[in-house]
Amino acid sequence: MAARTRHHTAPGQDRRRDVRRTARFLARRSTRFHRKAWAAVFAALVLTSLLLGSFALATLSAFVGGARVERYAATTAVVAADQSTRYRAKPWGDPPTTVTQFLTERVRIPAETVDRLGKVPGVRAAVPDSSFPVSLAGPGGRGVRGPDSDTGTAPVYGHGWRATALAPFTLRAGRAPAGARQAAVDGDLAARAGVRPGDRLRLQVLGPPVEYVVSGIVAPKGAADDAGLAHQGAVFFTEEEAVRLSGHQGIVDAIGVLADDGVNAQQLHRRLREALDGENPARDALAGSRDPQDPSRLRVLTGNGRGQAEFLDAAPGRSGLLELLATLCATVLMIAVLVVAGTVSQSVHQRARESALLRAVGAPPRQLRATVGREVTGVATAAAVLGATGSVPVFLMLLRMLRDRGALPVGLDLPVPPWMFATPVLTAALTLLVARVSAALACGRIAKIPPTRALGEARSEPEQPGRGRTATGLVALFAGLTSAGTAALQPAETAAMAAGSAALALVIACALLGPWIARGAVRLLAPLALKPGGAGGHLAAASATANSHRLGAAITPVVLVVAFVGVQLAAGATMDHEGGAQARDAMRADLVVTTGGAGLPAVAARRVAAVPGVEAATGTLHSTVVVARREAGDPVLERLPVVGVAPGALPATLDPGVTSGSLRGLREGTVAVGAARATSLGVGVGSEVRLRYGDGVVASLRVAAVYERSLAIGDFLFARDTLAHHVSTPLDTRVLARVAPDADPGAVRRAVREALSGAVLGVRVAADPSPEHFRSEDRGMGRVLTAVAVGVVGGFTVIAVLSTLVLILVGRRQELVLLRLVGAGRGQIRRMLGIEAAIVAVTGLVVGASAALIPLTAFSLSVTGSPPCLPAAQAGAIVLVVVVTATAGILLPAGPALRRRCPAALNRP
Repeated sequence: MAARTRHHTAPGQDRRRDVRRTARFLARRSTRFHRKAWAAVFAALVLTSLLLGSFALATLSAFVGGARVERYAATTAVVAADQSTRYRAKPWGDPPTTVTQFLTERVRIPAETVDRLGKVPGVRAAVPDSSFPVSLAGPGGRGVRGPDSDTGTAPVYGHGWRATALAPFTLRAGRAPAGARQAAVDGDLAARAGVRPGDRLRLQVLGPPVEYVVSGIVAPKGAADDAGLAHQGAVFFTEEEAVRLSGHQGIVDAIGVLADDGVNAQQLHRRLREALDGENPARDALAGSRDPQDPSRLRVLTGNGRGQAEFLDAAPGRSGLLELLATLCATVLMIAVLVVAGTVSQSVHQRARESALLRAVGAPPRQLRATVGREVTGVATAAAVLGATGSVPVFLMLLRMLRDRGALPVGLDLPVPPWMFATPVLTAALTLLVARVSAALACGRIAKIPPTRALGEARSEPEQPGRGRTATGLVALFAGLTSAGTAALQPAETAAMAAGSAALALVIACALLGPWIARGAVRLLAPLALKPGGAGGHLAAASATANSHRLGAAITPVVLVVAFVGVQLAAGATMDHEGGAQARDAMRADLVVTTGGAGLPAVAARRVAAVPGVEAATGTLHSTVVVARREAGDPVLERLPVVGVAPGALPATLDPGVTSGSLRGLREGTVAVGAARATSLGVGVGSEVRLRYGDGVVASLRVAAVYERSLAIGDFLFARDTLAHHVSTPLDTRVLARVAPDADPGAVRRAVREALSGAVLGVRVAADPSPEHFRSEDRGMGRVLTAVAVGVVGGFTVIAVLSTLVLILVGRRQELVLLRLVGAGRGQIRRMLGIEAAIVAVTGLVVGASAALIPLTAFSLSVTGSPPCLPAAQAGAIVLVVVVTATAGILLPAGPALRRRCPAALNRP
């Protein structure tokens, strides 16, 4: 039985061995013979692996990143309120879903919790901590700012003296503050202000500036004498003075817990959790002001999570960064797959005659597939490894750019652990997989036809895509147009999502229907080249008509680069253009007051309003609110930037463009709503809108007015005094003032400066204020990542266009030689190639612009009510790049054949 098995299996094993041996032989010979064609594929695969690896590294870094631990470095655990809000709803036909959104304003906890935690076994000390921004002026009155960080100039915060144990800070000189007018400063601030113990500093928090005596200089334990915190300055007061300056009695920001010796973080966490989960008045107090779906229990943070209680902007910033990177990664992956598939398919397709000959002499289909697979594997492996290696420096450059441009919030740490550098290995494997699948699909047709028909099939190129590809392309086209129509009829939030889906679907449709698009373009454009192009025009028309499949492969990457770059640039430009126009129309003030410190206290606006010659004045207090809604049945929590103003100063200083209602009714319990937001929420004047402030407090507010300039001012407008109760520190960003028509502007500015000279540190008074134009929280990150995406992905696609065109011209060498043999001149062939380049460029620009313009128009009309906008310089740059790339990709590779006096074929015997 065993012998029979060996007898039956041995011939099969021999055949498989022969197939592998022959495939290796053919792959080696074919790779050397087609090295120019594989060079184009190699370039595309290198860039694909590089892009996927670098963006995957950035996404993973953001995923494992978080808030840096600085001020709480000496604690074992930190107890703080939950800085998130939740919304639970039942989507259509699905089980209930809960979504979470981060809060940007401090949710404080009752101070009585400190004593409760101090009695927990294993707790050496429970230290309350409250922080508040401080503005400083050193001797001589010059302003002092916080330490420079990766994101610019960091703020300075005040604390009670007990909080020095949390870092820990230790005295380097002097002593602890003992009186109400004494303060200790960190070493970095002391060096910047040029002060020593015994000197005087002017400090300002919420009230007028007060002079304090520097009692001592502190620094984190183990740091140099002049060192402070890396990302925030610190000033320490007595406990009583810190409570008074913070402006909130009986509540604290967080509680740092120091453990006894021998008690680890895990043990302490369990004990603290048990103490907090029992009968807890603090939890009940929080639950009374928040939404019933929100968590009311306090959080126990250990390890790296302690930084969440310190840097509130880090978690929302990380969440926004992850969303942006995920979107970019999906786009990069889609473009890379289309480009690689097109390049590899074109390379394999050019060998159709060679493959057909092998089939005719008896090569089985699996031998052809194995041969092409080995070739692709060899080229793709080397390219993927090279691209993966290059992805590491590209990723590090991206991180550096995010930090240098101030795109990351203060305190957000994006780590780069060594194990993370294994990620490019996975993206390299993905690149290899895409190349292998593309090659298998490309050689599937020629490998399946019977040997007797192989040569006949090879003589005629497949001028139109298969039925499956055509059907898929039509479905994608229909989906894109449907999504664009949906975007035009939906409110802003849904419109943005639908427009993005439409752009993606249309680009995929253009890639799948490339040969059909090329055939239609040839029918329209080729006749235009016949008369002015002469013989070259006739050659170009005939070549383009006979080879629309080849022309479609050249047009597809051009469509990709135009559509991708156009969408990325035009979307932001449209919003900025319309928002800027609304902001300019809304601005009525002609005087602005700012400060180089932490912000302006409420007294600044009152003093400006009291200056003779000032018609009206208002401070602008910025914060965020969270709105719960449903989008296509799914629950959504959206965090929106808002502003608080003095209603009596409107519209003299700021005109939101009220369409119904009146801003005079803007007060506690009311809100003004932007027209687009009012439509999406289905509310009007007199209706109630339910929202959550930045500190999580839920409120049902009556709509006092509806206004139209929401792109400039935001979707909600509050009375300043109402919003001030729900921000961490009620400091205005600036004060806007309107000068009376009969007053002297110069004299009013001087009077305002004099009125604020003793009330605000570092005051600045200027004319012609910039428009009040809100920016989304992740706008800085979006700008940087958009610039990177346009530069890197756009450059990759341009190189892919060059690679594809060069690959096509390499396969046309025999065609050019034949044209020379039958008498075509160099000028005629150059004219033919130039006309083909023009067809490729014009078709790619028109189709790519259409693929971008359709969803952009739908989105713009829905959000702004105006057509999309793209600066002329950027549009011209796109056209120039496409024209130069198409011309260079077609004409330059043909240069060697055209420069010869006589083609090499003429010298053959």
